[in-house]
Amino acid sequence: MIGIIDYGMGNLHSVQNACTHLGLESLISENPEQLRKCDKLILPGVGAFGDLMKNLKKTGLDQFVLDEVGKNKKPMLGICLGMQALFESSEENGHQLGLGFLKGEVIPMKGYDIRIPEIGWNDLVIRSSHPLKDKLSANPFAYYDHSYFVSGFDPDDLIAYSQYGPYLVPGIVGRDNVVGTQFHPEKSGKDGLKILEWFAKEFNNDHSSSN
Repeated sequence: MIGIIDYGMGNLHSVQNACTHLGLESLISENPEQLRKCDKLILPGVGAFGDLMKNLKKTGLDQFVLDEVGKNKKPMLGICLGMQALFESSEENGHQLGLGFLKGEVIPMKGYDIRIPEIGWNDLVIRSSHPLKDKLSANPFAYYDHSYFVSGFDPDDLIAYSQYGPYLVPGIVGRDNVVGTQFHPEKSGKDGLKILEWFAKEFNNDHSSSN
């Protein structure tokens, strides 16, 4: 069972619909006791970083995630804003602390002749040694919708990236039992669904940090 964390924001039902399409059991819940019974967790996200962290704290879900994912090592996938929350901090609406599972800071894209936010499809380059390389199409694309991206990350945590103007955008990141996608896998066609299926059926503490 996959628990989709409901903190009052995010693309909850589109993620659950993708899981249902793949034949994966899932539930949407804000109840830590229900979520604790799930085998894996998904932290979705649409909106602002500060609001996400505020809502997690207001509901007590921040401590639940820190305990279940940080201490008990339950696998979790962060999507878009949910991926950004995996990192140490964000500059969105002032300095905001994240969950701190991964090293890095979320910063704005600015100052170049590119459309911001990045909305639409982009090439996804998978690290050749990662298990996902053999599961996706030869030239995978992913659907992005964001104006902030992760900087200062550990290169070992980078699984896949996209190039947007001058920016190398971390598309998939992971370490130990956490993995995140800056793009929306539930909106990224067959390759996006394959990434969700990989997380649900194969992801464990070894895959995310494969070099």
